[in-house]
Amino acid sequence: MTVRIYQPTKTAMQSGRGKTNRWVLEYEPQTARRPEPLMGWVGAGDTKAQIKLRFDTRDEAIAYAERKGMEYVVREPRKRDLQIKVYADNFSSNRRVNWTH
Repeated sequence: MTVRIYQPTKTAMQSGRGKTNRWVLEYEPQTARRPEPLMGWVGAGDTKAQIKLRFDTRDEAIAYAERKGMEYVVREPRKRDLQIKVYADNFSSNRRVNWTH
């Protein structure tokens, strides 16, 4: 069984970075998801797809996977490029483009 170890990104509904500092271990899907004929819900026969284990550090997740004999793939998080902006810069006299309204 192959598992993925990653740090989740923030959702589109979040403005902050809460709940993104922990690491998640989840199983790779073994079967394709398909709509159920009776109700039309999407499902799969693989129940391990429902399991998500959370760890405080990447090393703890890797140690768990190695202890259980699992093959794992670690996906490193991308670093954010912060562009620090100040509202007062909109009105500074040395702007590249004139401010108009």
